[in-house]
Amino acid sequence: AEAVGLYNLGQSCCLNSLLQVFLMNIRFTRILRRITVPPSPAQRRSNVPYQMLLLLEKMQYGKCKAVGPRELACCLSEHRVKLFVQHDAAQLFLTLWNLLKKQMKKPELVEELSDLYTICIQEHLACQKCSFEIKSNSTMLTLPLPVLDANSHRLKTLEDCLQYFFHPEELTGLNMCFCQQCGRKTTFLQSMKLVHLPRTLTLHLKRFCFERSSHTHKLSHSLPFPQELDFREVLKENQCQADDSEKATWKYELFAVVAHSGSTSCGHYCAYIRSLTEGKWYCFNDSEVCQVSWDDVKCTYGHSNLHWRETAYLLFYMKKHPW
Repeated sequence: AEAVGLYNLGQSCCLNSLLQVFLMNIRFTRILRRITVPPSPAQRRSNVPYQMLLLLEKMQYGKCKAVGPRELACCLSEHRVKLFVQHDAAQLFLTLWNLLKKQMKKPELVEELSDLYTICIQEHLACQKCSFEIKSNSTMLTLPLPVLDANSHRLKTLEDCLQYFFHPEELTGLNMCFCQQCGRKTTFLQSMKLVHLPRTLTLHLKRFCFERSSHTHKLSHSLPFPQELDFREVLKENQCQADDSEKATWKYELFAVVAHSGSTSCGHYCAYIRSLTEGKWYCFNDSEVCQVSWDDVKCTYGHSNLHWRETAYLLFYMKKHPW
């Protein structure tokens, strides 16, 4: 009885899909249940974590097959999240996450939320003429993965996209950088190295392509993704900046897929989520929830000739043995 739908309030399919992915994640709801309840009614109305908790309780203890997320939607609109418009799932995910983090008052909960979702990457710039290099660590909520390479060729699998994301790039010509040691602009090698992966890892397939004519189109070619993903097998040694104990935790299992169907201007989102308690897959399509098979989930791999067909847009992987 844990799979409960969410009514569409008018173009709220994107929000509904993301809420289901958050609320079906037991590790997230464990954090959510420990928040401080804001003292005044006005504060409670505008507090995103608290409104999310109320929605979770309504979903878990109600007898309905679907509930309406109205109070949460009103709360989000107070924080400049527009209602009744088309949202981009990757952007809305970041917005929701930032609001959650900002409004969870207890520092230990904020830290747990960060540990659960944030990725740490090291950016590495090395002069190709001398030994000068610059390293800087940064955190990301999602890995934004290109689905085409620099020559606009389609990347064939999710593993290819990951490989490509961490592939070093030569900065030459107009992209040359100033080297402090050489005292002039030189060719640099720019690379990303993986430092740390969170318990819930979010991958963003960059299927929306912005043309110069400001027209966006969707890249819907087939891109398979695995149920199990081990980063030690995908990435080369020089693409990682982590010790063996960190790398030993890099085994993942697919937990959820947020899929987009339709065109960029007129589309629909739904979520496929594997129940962590039963291990079964469900499709959450607003108020409709049904059990599905892995073959149904694989239908979101994409298909080049059918642009309106459903294609995976966000992938959520969960660590297999979180220690």
